[in-house]
Amino acid sequence: MSPSLFQQAFDEVEPDVKDIAEETEFARWNVLERLRVPDRVIAFAVRWTDDAGAVRVNQAWRVQHCNVLGPYKGGLRFDPAVAEDTLRFLAFEQCLKNALTGLPMGGGKGGADFNIKKASPTEIMRFCQAFMDEYVRYGGEDVDVPAGDIGVSSREVGFLFGRFLKLTGRHTGSITGKPAELGGIAGRTEATGYGCVKFVALALEEMGEKLEGQRVAISGSGNVAQYAAERAIREGAKVISLSGRDGTMIFESGLTQEGLDALREGKERGKDLGDLVGRAKGASFKKDATPWGLECDVALPCATQNELDKHDAETLANNGVKIVAEGANMPCTADATHCFRDKKIAHASGKAANAGGVAVSGLELSQNAHRMPRTREQTLGALDEIMTDIHNACVREGRDKSGWVNYPRGANRAGFRRLARGLAAIGVY
Repeated sequence: MSPSLFQQAFDEVEPDVKDIAEETEFARWNVLERLRVPDRVIAFAVRWTDDAGAVRVNQAWRVQHCNVLGPYKGGLRFDPAVAEDTLRFLAFEQCLKNALTGLPMGGGKGGADFNIKKASPTEIMRFCQAFMDEYVRYGGEDVDVPAGDIGVSSREVGFLFGRFLKLTGRHTGSITGKPAELGGIAGRTEATGYGCVKFVALALEEMGEKLEGQRVAISGSGNVAQYAAERAIREGAKVISLSGRDGTMIFESGLTQEGLDALREGKERGKDLGDLVGRAKGASFKKDATPWGLECDVALPCATQNELDKHDAETLANNGVKIVAEGANMPCTADATHCFRDKKIAHASGKAANAGGVAVSGLELSQNAHRMPRTREQTLGALDEIMTDIHNACVREGRDKSGWVNYPRGANRAGFRRLARGLAAIGVY
């Protein structure tokens, strides 16, 4: 029987940070074991009515993992595959990721097994309102701040926030990823994908190379993948793939911004990637395939957890990949991670490479608290500064004696060290 996703995530972190946990200032506070167990897991039913007037019910959860550095912070997923174990692993990862940003945020994650793709707009609104009716007692700007994630866009966040406003009367930073009209921050939509590519550029500079001209294979075709592709194109890289559940779209001559815009429009209308192949000039489609068999310099898994396995990692290595950067949460299996490490291939884990989204969410919290909106340029400038700080922390904690940077180890150690200091400072609470 394979380990749970949470156990996989914890087992990946533990060897990298055990020596820190055993340091004198942390040992008596048992900081590592305290992070093994979430503060609480809240399970609740969401009851709502569909357009036919029938009563429907979904299972929902909110995992509040650790708030020693600030309010619990992490997204909501609405998807039939959502399960407690998935949210427990994501909340744990979120703690370390949020710590890496340097912002005052704890870690949490939530969601429901609601199939948003099979619901009408009015059903989605009613579901979001019913979700907030149950969740509101556990959240708030100083307690627990959710955001969007898979199946939860700015539209759904707007519905959730509207219900929070009606129930509490407080127009606060109780949820991030809001539409601009409700206090959302400019640049949030692009942040995760843009931040991932910024990290790649920094890592390549560390290796004495530039992003310009590199062949970039991207999995996924949602928000993160689209904006990772957009920034890579603008930086002069050659984007050679996007993917969906139905297969991989390949761009032999490189994806253009015009082609990306056309694909984005089609995706917004809910079409599968394979149905859009004619929208991008020179594109071909390989059904039921992943991008990892393509020859590339940069691989960006931006779809979902455990999408890239040991065989994929070996194929990428044999094809000369220089860096793998995770745009999704834990998209590489443990065996794939070990393969990259053993072959000394730069591998930026999601805690670092996809921290841009939550970093900008933290800036949105600050914007809401101060009632001082930022421009898109200000947001993206701050994002690049935060990603640079995260990269530098990973290098500092992850460089070995030969000079090679083990980015997953560096991210684990830098994030854990900040959490450990907080846990030691607060004592047992």
